[in-house]
Amino acid sequence: MLEITQFIAVLTCTLFTGAAIYINLVEHPARMGCDTKMAATVWAPSYKRATLMQAPLAIISFLAGMTVCLLGGGTLWLFSAFCIGLVVPFTFVAIMPTNQLLLAPGRDLASEETRELLNKWGNLHTVRSLLSFIALVSYIALIVGG
Repeated sequence: MLEITQFIAVLTCTLFTGAAIYINLVEHPARMGCDTKMAATVWAPSYKRATLMQAPLAIISFLAGMTVCLLGGGTLWLFSAFCIGLVVPFTFVAIMPTNQLLLAPGRDLASEETRELLNKWGNLHTVRSLLSFIALVSYIALIVGG
């Protein structure tokens, strides 16, 4: 049971981290290479689809990591679970206000303000990538060293 739960924690964290880093290093910069209206237009469906994938991955990794800790895996599993779990409240508190502004009806998608919001979104998303990467490195160290 412990090994399966560890595997689930690491796998879901790995998938989340890979997707988050891809968004920061590839997808968002490519989007920002377009004019602002195009960038904002493609951001909305991309964001919605990524949410459907990434939210469950973060929650499952968090819950699995917590379970490993409770099953005797040690407090470092708690730390790792906390790092990946933190992306969820960070998204609601720090990123969601920017998302709502970008998705606001009547927004001028070609405006400089929209471009600034997209840049801000990319910077905020980097925090999610870093938190998940820290969790992943910690999870892997626990597996390799454990």
